Amino acid sequence: MTARTLSAAVSHVGRIRANNQDSGYAGTHLFAVADGMGGHAGGDVASAIAIRRIREVDREFPSAHDAEFALQSALIAANQLITETVFEHQELTGMGTTVSALIRVGEQIAIAHIGDSRIYRMRDGELQQITSDHTFVQRLVDSGRITPEEAAVHPRRSVLMRVLGDVDAAPEVDTAVMDIRTGDRWLLCSDGLSSYLAEERIRHALASNMDANQVTQRLVKETLDHGAPDNVTVVVMDVTDTEPEDDDAAATTVGSAAAPLTFEASTGRKPIRLPTILLHPLKVSSVPEDSHFEPESDQYFAELIAEDRRRRIRRRVAWSIALVVAVAALVGAVFLGWRITQAHYYVGTDRGTVAIYQGVQQSIGPIALSDVYEDTDIAVSSLPDYTRENVRSTINATSLSDARDIVDRLRKAAETGQDQAGTGGDTGSSPSPTPSGSASPTDDASPSDSPGAT
Repeated sequence: MTARTLSAAVSHVGRIRANNQDSGYAGTHLFAVADGMGGHAGGDVASAIAIRRIREVDREFPSAHDAEFALQSALIAANQLITETVFEHQELTGMGTTVSALIRVGEQIAIAHIGDSRIYRMRDGELQQITSDHTFVQRLVDSGRITPEEAAVHPRRSVLMRVLGDVDAAPEVDTAVMDIRTGDRWLLCSDGLSSYLAEERIRHALASNMDANQVTQRLVKETLDHGAPDNVTVVVMDVTDTEPEDDDAAATTVGSAAAPLTFEASTGRKPIRLPTILLHPLKVSSVPEDSHFEPESDQYFAELIAEDRRRRIRRRVAWSIALVVAVAALVGAVFLGWRITQAHYYVGTDRGTVAIYQGVQQSIGPIALSDVYEDTDIAVSSLPDYTRENVRSTINATSLSDARDIVDRLRKAAETGQDQAGTGGDTGSSPSPTPSGSASPTDDASPSDSPGAT
């Protein structure tokens, strides 16, 4: 049975842009997406002119190669119309548009493409990008200088190397002829979709059992849910054995091409609403710059390469400085904390004798925060029972001199056999010592058993 196509097209202005510079078309044989550039200076006009001219080739062709030639000629003719429009309306100077289009001819399709709108094919559960972006960052990716992930956030990602417009009288258009199968699902979209919705999300939507219209609505909705700062246009074409009820009624034009042409300048962005800021702060803070064209010349490319190299060097230097500052701050904090602990003293035991410790009775993992500052000849076993337990539990001191006063009282207690040691802080009195909660080793304990001992 001859394969048929069922299709749908949707275009949305997005959450940030004030006007829709995208245009889309889903017809009987032709399917196309155009993304205008030039900001308020006619991006919508350029895409509308292109789609209106290209849709004239929505007809049957004897072969896919004939359709390929006709589609390429239509893009060149659209380019000439845009140039003539700029000549008549000088305020539109610099406007242009991307175009991705295909024509079905029997079991094949003819493709024409320029710019960074995209064509994807979903076949047997696998999503494949058919077209290649004509952008500066894509050239960097192709040359191995950056990764696709880096390209997605590159500051020059809005630079287009090829477009239709008044910038080039004979633009180079990519064309191809490919086979189609029943069950294929083809997606044409502006970068408002591909730049803000991950390919896995796109694949998941296309792999669903929804029809073409439901899929287009879902893709646009998901893009809006992700903030959708840019215009987004989606055209889905299903290759199926199902015969459409009315092929002529299937033709749909969306976006700026569906509205009357106007040459009045308009603001490029609409005010950002508070709910958008709250729900999508990252997306709103990274509103895309208007795409602009730069000639695809080796000199310009070399200049951008040099600029990109300088940018990477600056970024590495900035990261290096930030890392050094962070390490220095961490080392400083550790040193300051250690110095603070070393201002404290307490009395405990060390190898069966009374000792003065410097630091605190704590440890960080295997690292003790105290060590023996001064050993004595007072045997712990010579102390009265109650005093001996206090020393084993450690006795806090307010200073080194206070610790030595405590030792003097312990020495007297050992000599007289009476509980005369104080807790420290008042050398003129001898209250009962208060344990700090950290037990000392026994009289025969090894150095490692002493609290904080090294």
